[in-house]
Amino acid sequence: MARATGGNAARLRSWEDGGAATQDLFAANREERLASRAPLATRMRPRTLDELVGQAKVVGPGTLLRRAIEADRLSSLVLWGPPGTGKTTLARIIANTTEAHFAAVSAVTSGVADLRAAIREAGDRLGMHGQRTVLFIDEIHRFNKGQQDAILPHVEDGTVVLIGATTENPSFEVNAPLLSRSRVVVLRPLTDDDVRTLILRALGDRERGLGDQELKIGDDALDLLANLANGDARFALNTLEFAATGAGYGGDRAITVDLVAEAAQRRAATYDKGGDDHFDTISALHKTLRGSDPDAALYWLARMLERGDDPLYVARRLVRFASEDVGLADPTALPLAMAAQQAVHFLGLPEASLALAELTVHLALAPKSNAVYAAYKAAQADVAETRNDPVPLHLRNAATGLMRDLGYGDGYKYAHDFEGGVVAQQNLPENLAGRRYYRPTDRGHEAELGRRLERVRAIYEPSGGGTDAATSADKAGAERSHPGVPADDQPAMGPAPAQAPGNPRVSPVPPDQGNRRAG
Repeated sequence: MARATGGNAARLRSWEDGGAATQDLFAANREERLASRAPLATRMRPRTLDELVGQAKVVGPGTLLRRAIEADRLSSLVLWGPPGTGKTTLARIIANTTEAHFAAVSAVTSGVADLRAAIREAGDRLGMHGQRTVLFIDEIHRFNKGQQDAILPHVEDGTVVLIGATTENPSFEVNAPLLSRSRVVVLRPLTDDDVRTLILRALGDRERGLGDQELKIGDDALDLLANLANGDARFALNTLEFAATGAGYGGDRAITVDLVAEAAQRRAATYDKGGDDHFDTISALHKTLRGSDPDAALYWLARMLERGDDPLYVARRLVRFASEDVGLADPTALPLAMAAQQAVHFLGLPEASLALAELTVHLALAPKSNAVYAAYKAAQADVAETRNDPVPLHLRNAATGLMRDLGYGDGYKYAHDFEGGVVAQQNLPENLAGRRYYRPTDRGHEAELGRRLERVRAIYEPSGGGTDAATSADKAGAERSHPGVPADDQPAMGPAPAQAPGNPRVSPVPPDQGNRRAG
């Protein structure tokens, strides 16, 4: 290729410069078009801390986090809150405020290779220019343990300042070592007043909002939209934008209650079937049943079913409740629970919801007893903590001549041959002789069982020398370790795992968040 000289070279440089300028212009036009066509919630995203609505307790004037942001002295953060509360917005505000390089990745679309590349660039930037890097990871809970482990040493040595955003409880979704090196910032759902403020701001903003459309909204429509949003700013603004398309053209354009209802279709979904709200809700159902409140129990049942919980999961929990918290105080509760479970199998939703509702009311109003639960826990404890002594000879099965010669079955007393079908004999291993586990309550059918048990024990414990395994203290301990949904977060046939001190399974979440393992 001939070398460009003289005027040709000048013209070539001019052409190249013009091409670069044209590319920059195209890029700018593209960004402008994208911004103008973005959803209303994106266009109205707050750009400063003063514009951020609803999080004054976290980043209001004088708060520690605000001062740290304004002084550009951030440490690693995990932003935790339900959708539409400002997690990504706060991260973007930090990006516009800090002098550090701001790098963002999404856990939905990024993997370990992307993380390592971002961290490698952060290390180079720090070494060559002395510039820190703030690494924002959206939906950090979607990264697995290995991916989170890849970040840890670089957070620890200061290569990056981490900002993670999550809708899930970080106690369960963020690795403990990473969590211990970060400050958890809880963002609360917006109040209805906060949402109204955002709606009116969008209607009046001519640059980014709907101000140039001269739209009006009545108080009833405004209140309905704020209520349906459930504290989710994104839902409120995008629903507003959709409703505005039906407000007509020219003249007195108004967003009405009917337009809001049609645009929203249903309340904003804040319920995660695998998250904290799911477990908080089943805990609420369990505890209101135990508290004999059928109205509250029906509400929590409806909330689970209407938000999409598996009805078989709910049925399993109710079967468990029938045997655990009603027990023998009402022996019909467990068969009714199993019948409801079969109805769910046979009918499915929505018809099966009535079977579950019927069972819920029955369980709420049934007499309550956890005596069998406490008795079994005490027996479990003795099995775990005492010697595995042999079965007494008279209780063994003498299936062969050798066994009979060894004394198997000798001295066994056949209960039907005795008055009342009850006979005194040693039925426990020697080291547990006289041990008592079952202590019936005086409620419901169990009161009659208690009277019968007194008569039975008077026969095989004529001296009254039995010892109670399930003491009041034991029961209290069992109750403390059983905070409403014992092992509800675990498979129905498996034991609950040990809990770390100070880290209960059902843990606090932002109010009204609406998030773990299937039962």
